[in-house]
Amino acid sequence: MKAHELRLECQHCQSRYRSVFCDLDPELVSQLNNQKSCSSYKKGQTIFLENVFANGLYCVNAGKIKVHHRGDLGRDQIVRLAKPGDILGYRALLTGERYAASATALEDSSVCFVPKDVFLQLISLDSNLSLQIMKLLSSDLKQAEHRMTEMAQKPVRERLAESLLFIKETYGFEADGITLQVKLSREEIANIVGTATETAIRLLSELKQDGIVELEGRSIRILSLPRLARIANVHD
Repeated sequence: MKAHELRLECQHCQSRYRSVFCDLDPELVSQLNNQKSCSSYKKGQTIFLENVFANGLYCVNAGKIKVHHRGDLGRDQIVRLAKPGDILGYRALLTGERYAASATALEDSSVCFVPKDVFLQLISLDSNLSLQIMKLLSSDLKQAEHRMTEMAQKPVRERLAESLLFIKETYGFEADGITLQVKLSREEIANIVGTATETAIRLLSELKQDGIVELEGRSIRILSLPRLARIANVHD
């Protein structure tokens, strides 16, 4: 199944104001608009594949994206969840390497593609964009270090609780204020936590029995954020 091309205008894009392009000079915004392309992806469609050379940057306009890496044992590890305004593929683009992970739509999404030469030119012309990229790289490094520490030291139950909080911070709640605003399979949740699907199912059932979450199909309702935070061993 192929992605369908869209025409989205950067000048009127609300997601741009949540991205690294938020303060881009108006003339450069016009240049970006003329040289990028946009496509719509159905749920489950691949946006880019691991081990393919990076030839551009992807910016999420609408929808939800998972970035996932296949480990040595063939199991997927979800390394990032992306939302509107997030950019994807920039590390490989800046280093001239292959994509370290694949990106797949979690729901129907629209994504814009900025060719490599266009992106590098924008960085050279706008110092603020360069600063935004450096901040993003620093944030990514901090998150990667935190992830390594928790994978090495935290029990799976704590990691699951922290992963649910992470999903909540990324996508928020539905209008009811308790239902996570994304539907993930049990396998996808396990791939975020870094555990077997069976373990994730068992631990979710325990959280349900304890009255901390409520499960309905792929919908998860968090009934007590404070109790979930205590299990995750995280503090404000």
